[in-house]
Amino acid sequence: MAFPLAHDDPAHLGPYRLVARLGSGGMGTVYLGRSARGRTVALKTMHREIAAEAEFRTRFRLEADAARIIGGHHGAQVVDADPLADTPWLATEYVLGPPLDEAVALCGPLPEETVRAVGVRLCEALSQLHSSDVVHRDLKPSNILLAATGPKVIDFGIARAAGDDRLTRTGAAAGTPAFMSPEQATGREHTSAGDVFALAGVLVFACTGSGPFGTGTTADLLYRVRYAEPCLTRVPERLVPVLARCLDKDPGRRPDPAELAALLRDGATGAQGGDGEAEFADTLPDTVHAEILRRSAEVCAIRPARDEPPAGPQADEQRGDSASGPSRRRLVAFAGGGLVAAAAATGAWLWTRPTDDATTAPAPSSPPAAAARTAPSPRWQTLFDSVTVPVPLAAGQRLAVATVPANELLLLSTDGEEAGTLKDVRAAGGGDGRLYGIQGAEGELRPLDPRAGAFTEPLGAVHELLGSKATEPVSVLAAHRGIVVVRRGGFDPQQPCVALDGDTGRKRWRKKIPRETSVVATTDGLLVLAGALDEKVWALDIETGEEVWSRSFHLGFGRPLVTSGADTRGTLYLNLDEIVALRARDGKTLWRFGEGRKHTTDSQDYAAYGPPVARGGTVYALESRNGMVALDATSGKLRWELKTNIAARIPPDAVPVAGRRYLYFPSAGTALVTAVDPAARAVRWTSAGKRKELAPRLLAHRRSGQLVVATDRRVFALPLT
Repeated sequence: MAFPLAHDDPAHLGPYRLVARLGSGGMGTVYLGRSARGRTVALKTMHREIAAEAEFRTRFRLEADAARIIGGHHGAQVVDADPLADTPWLATEYVLGPPLDEAVALCGPLPEETVRAVGVRLCEALSQLHSSDVVHRDLKPSNILLAATGPKVIDFGIARAAGDDRLTRTGAAAGTPAFMSPEQATGREHTSAGDVFALAGVLVFACTGSGPFGTGTTADLLYRVRYAEPCLTRVPERLVPVLARCLDKDPGRRPDPAELAALLRDGATGAQGGDGEAEFADTLPDTVHAEILRRSAEVCAIRPARDEPPAGPQADEQRGDSASGPSRRRLVAFAGGGLVAAAAATGAWLWTRPTDDATTAPAPSSPPAAAARTAPSPRWQTLFDSVTVPVPLAAGQRLAVATVPANELLLLSTDGEEAGTLKDVRAAGGGDGRLYGIQGAEGELRPLDPRAGAFTEPLGAVHELLGSKATEPVSVLAAHRGIVVVRRGGFDPQQPCVALDGDTGRKRWRKKIPRETSVVATTDGLLVLAGALDEKVWALDIETGEEVWSRSFHLGFGRPLVTSGADTRGTLYLNLDEIVALRARDGKTLWRFGEGRKHTTDSQDYAAYGPPVARGGTVYALESRNGMVALDATSGKLRWELKTNIAARIPPDAVPVAGRRYLYFPSAGTALVTAVDPAARAVRWTSAGKRKELAPRLLAHRRSGQLVVATDRRVFALPLT
């Protein structure tokens, strides 16, 4: 859970000596600290370059104020803070307990008894916040810690006074899409009723292991939150009507936290009322108790350690169960005895979750000397007033980005000039240089004519073809060899797909695929898919829809598989617990890499490897513990590795792209794009982000020699080197 301090981390923050890092991201770093009397705290800081902006100092102060309001009973008790320091910091108690998402990953969906107990305590926490006219606005499983004494709400980075939207851009949607309320997803005011909606989503996750609106792209999730009914099929029967009320699209029909707490207590059969700390501990599964004890022992054993200063170009890199189970009463006594409460203040800032096994990367064989360079200036930039779905698409000399809540598909020329707009777009996608948009209530499928720079007449009505309602989500699954495949979303276990001729609209085939299936690649007439629920990868003939091959893999707990497609050899490289190379034509496993390497993460939701990218006979991938690895594309043998911290700020689904010389990795916050020079085995530069920008999606537009970068606020182009 903790790892050594970086060579240039401070020794102290205020009166606290820094002991270890708990995590780092685009906004700041979270440290483990100890006072002179031995009190252990979590210290959340803000990067100096962000702290230079008055708006972000105000946000930091508001976060500290909100944490003080909720107090130590329902949150991580604020011990000290200095929002005016050069590096602002916030010290809270160190909560001994896993985040809810990790607890579910460890032991599966929680028992109804536990869910009710957690829900009652969280209602009390929200009541305390709301009574002070503060709303949380980002309640989600990773922001709730399961301590033996009760759940703790953390991460108030976007909390604020009810009705106060001065720090939110008009039309922007702050929060986490999978757990947003409909009003928040459309950029409207998020009231206390929005927190109740989010809480219900958290409880659905605790019951089932997935949120009420599933997983998928930001656009898919925002659409489902606004229009689709929540999936409650695996929720315990007695909880369904309670949570359904909380998930009503109309905030006026939702119960307030006090009423919700009463409803949760009404169905309780034991200690769900949460009248005491010991009673709450009795509801927790043994696996959670074992994890709390493990974390307790781990934090007590941590001793200060600091990395050696890196040499050469990296110096400038931005770092950004036992059979009987433990005694519940003992856990309660321990939690109340001095070392209080776990990786609390990390929130959503972390991707990697390192173990405390030290790993040393082998030194590269005499890499050439390299100097860190300044990131190139954008060739052009287009800003947005509304939130942008960061999926840039290309067709010829046209680029396209979708925006919400405006529901527009904006066309740009390769010099950044606006070249057209498709209104009322429900989905967009493509492939092989072709682009399609699904428009209007009928779901008309409209192809883009790249020469004319405009969308042509519709090929057909997607909702009619798929048998879907106008309120149900639909998507363009893929386009390959003149065929476009569309899919109906929603929560049905099997979802219909229809393949159409991309020029005439003639139906080629129709079949059903499992929910939460993603496209791995389109190559040589094959559509390669991965199913997160049934944990398999398989290929369909794009012409006929017939299955060509199928292979089973351990993909992890509901984890989507993300790749950068097939290479020129027709080989797929999959980011699983290992990197696996598959021959696309028949699915044969060519090699595996990663067995025995010490890069284990604490939660199955976190991939051991980022999406691999192949170039020139070498496969490159980020490894969640060790940095970046370079593998021989034919044999899978390790050629070299680069020990770097860039993985700590890169989301696990961020797909890198390869230029002629550099590899480009998307990240978030102040380091938006990181360029790695494989020849020099060094990080060359990082492109600065703006404030809380989301991690971008990257597109290598080779025809114009540009790296197109799309975030939630803008699209810009850098030279593709």
